[in-house]
Amino acid sequence: MKNIRYIILIMAAVFFTACEEVVDVDLDTSNPRLVIDASINWIKGTAGNEQTIRLTTTGSYYENTVPVVSGATVFVTNSANTVFNFIETPGTGQYLCTNFEPVIGETYTLTVQHDGETFTAAETLYPTPDVENITQQNDGGFTGDEIEVKYYYKDNGDEDNFYLVRIDTDIYPFPRYGARSDEFQQGNLQSVSISDEDLEAGKLLNFKLYGISERYYNYMSIIISMVEGGAGSGPFQTPPVNARGNIVNQTNEGNFALGYFRLGEVTAVEYTIQ
Repeated sequence: MKNIRYIILIMAAVFFTACEEVVDVDLDTSNPRLVIDASINWIKGTAGNEQTIRLTTTGSYYENTVPVVSGATVFVTNSANTVFNFIETPGTGQYLCTNFEPVIGETYTLTVQHDGETFTAAETLYPTPDVENITQQNDGGFTGDEIEVKYYYKDNGDEDNFYLVRIDTDIYPFPRYGARSDEFQQGNLQSVSISDEDLEAGKLLNFKLYGISERYYNYMSIIISMVEGGAGSGPFQTPPVNARGNIVNQTNEGNFALGYFRLGEVTAVEYTIQ
């Protein structure tokens, strides 16, 4: 009986070991497409002269690294045709500018020249309000037993405004984003809240509020809904759409780039859970 028990254990071990074999599915891979991450962020209280634009390409499902794009020509011009050159740190796909001049309400044009093609986009630099107050409630959340933190800012009632919200904390592996408009809160004090059972005293929250355009608000609303509603939304969910940004290929319109050219003032604050 004892020998039989050993044999069964050995067979079970072999069975489960065999089940651990990784099977790679042969997936179709489309041609690499240029991805332009061009977010110009003017954090309040800084000169805003140092900015970065990142160029990569799409890759196969099984790639562990993101393919970077080197050797491109990247620059931004303002309405006075002042040119701000973005120079690559060799081999990184990171293009840096150290003399950018951010101006609220100014319109800028991005130009990327790569592999014989020219990509352009135009956008305005939008303002953002200050965070006026931060509150903490220890009996918040849906269940009433979570720590909840709220950030308050005053909307400008003289115009339609759109915002991007970002919250970073080490209890989440990735930043939390939200796209917001003042459609029903024109000129009012608005709030952004975060609550979680894992929030506890000593945890640090990094909060950012970006001024953005209406078109970028629509773009990010699609991206966020795709990310949040992707896995686990059921077999009858609407298929994800191909979110197109504002970057146009002037040489070959069909070979469009992914990504977005955006500029905005940024309010950044830190808060430590009490």
